[in-house]
Amino acid sequence: MISERTRLAVLEEEFLPVRAKILEIAASLDRIQRAEGEGSRDPNWLQIQSALETLLEDQAGRAERVQMLFSRPYNDQWRETHKHSTS
Repeated sequence: MISERTRLAVLEEEFLPVRAKILEIAASLDRIQRAEGEGSRDPNWLQIQSALETLLEDQAGRAERVQMLFSRPYNDQWRETHKHSTS
């Protein structure tokens, strides 16, 4: 029987990598904020804000929801749209 790891065990293992990623994101956001010009309504910035809000939700499935924020909706005509051949 495979025993499940406890939440504290997973937290212990993940803490430093998650901390590093959060610091990297914070630094990126600081660089964006310090840059000249307007961009608060840019679609990329709005996607980033939505993704950060999703991360703060207290429910499972955040990774999938964030991925979907940055994904295009499925188009069953994609071959025609992007002129891909079937061969």
